[in-house]
Amino acid sequence: MGMSKAKRQMPGRPGRAGQAHGEARREAASDEAGGPPHEHPGTGSARPKAGTGGPLEAALTRQNLQAAWKRVKANKGAAGVDGLDIEQTAQAMRTSWPQTRQALLAGTYRPQPVRRVMLPKPDGSQRELGIPTVLDRLIQQALLQVLQPLIDATFSEHSHGFRPGRRAHDAVKAARAYVQSGKRVVVDVDLAKFFDRVNHDILIDRLGKRIDDAGVIRLVRAYLNAGIMDGGVVVERHLGTPQGGPLSPLLANVLLDEVDKALEARGYSFARYADDCNVYVGSLKAGQRVMALLRTQYAGLKLQINEAKSAVGSALGRKFLGYALWVAKGREVRCAVAHKAQANFKARIRQLTRRSGGRSLEQVVQRLRPYLLGWKAYFGLAQTPKVWRELDEWLRHRLRAIQLEHWKRPRTMYRELKALGAGETVARRVAGNSRRWWRNSDGLLKTVLTIAYFDRLGVPRLS
Repeated sequence: MGMSKAKRQMPGRPGRAGQAHGEARREAASDEAGGPPHEHPGTGSARPKAGTGGPLEAALTRQNLQAAWKRVKANKGAAGVDGLDIEQTAQAMRTSWPQTRQALLAGTYRPQPVRRVMLPKPDGSQRELGIPTVLDRLIQQALLQVLQPLIDATFSEHSHGFRPGRRAHDAVKAARAYVQSGKRVVVDVDLAKFFDRVNHDILIDRLGKRIDDAGVIRLVRAYLNAGIMDGGVVVERHLGTPQGGPLSPLLANVLLDEVDKALEARGYSFARYADDCNVYVGSLKAGQRVMALLRTQYAGLKLQINEAKSAVGSALGRKFLGYALWVAKGREVRCAVAHKAQANFKARIRQLTRRSGGRSLEQVVQRLRPYLLGWKAYFGLAQTPKVWRELDEWLRHRLRAIQLEHWKRPRTMYRELKALGAGETVARRVAGNSRRWWRNSDGLLKTVLTIAYFDRLGVPRLS
């Protein structure tokens, strides 16, 4: 099948922030990865048709594969362990695809190991990402487009992560409504390295209860078992789902739906986004009962709770998907950007503007724009204009300091400031304080590099 087009896989964390959805770029759904969780814009509508032989054959139809290829190509992900990028994979598939398709249908196809990549987080730590080859991303995406419509309808209404037509904002709005109704205590359970510790046998068992197709089950098992290429050596994988593959979030929802159903059966109010789940109750005592229930449920799935990050306590001020809740006048519960998300924002801006290496301020701004626009859109529910103003002021302060650093010499500063319309006194005083970039950029320089100046450069305003 000569293919030249593609579709997508999954989102960032959440979305862990201005990165492209899915494909070798996805991070776990949490603001801790340096940005907000990514939204999931639908995963295709390919459905097994009568006489096609089931989900696997439906996934491998020309029409479904072309849609999958569009998504994979749109994500512009990196090459896997085979070193083939998207165009090189397309070339190779022109001759190899018939054999690959036959192996998939026969159950003899074996995915390549995933390439281990460590992504830096704003706090200095790292997050592991497993990048499948472009071919394996294509196959996973094609399978996702068939499985998602079959399985999604069976999921809980309280699950919002990586589902068509749903996003993190829905989970945050649900949380706000619960707290507004008087449920001021939250049970916040953090799972320790969820995507790394999923038990394969339990996951395959739960998937088998929803999909009656041995070929699909065998292929999913093969993807779960695909090793990790680390320093040229293949390390076997006995636990976890490779984050970076299109199927990973759907499989997470399959596993965690069991916990959703247990909470639903008892009438609890909760919101879940991937492995991030908050349950809202009216008292600490009720919260302790829910915590005990969740411990039992997660133990049954062989998942480990991160005790340091889990708690039963006030729902006000506690972080959920980068947001925190607070009470305004009139007892209205509102959303704010959590303190950690604000710190992550500043850390990411510092990363993007560090070692600007001779780039002009215009180039620095163009590099910042996608992240700023994505961050602003994700935190659009926040009702704290003062925070937006403070972050805007901090950002402009940093950009002014970068501009002074670019000019470096007093003579250059004087000349450039005069060219921008600065008065003689302002130009001389700023140039005379040339080496103190940060302090200097918060004084007289504001009268030259104004808010309107940054608007003309294309710096998005948060406020």
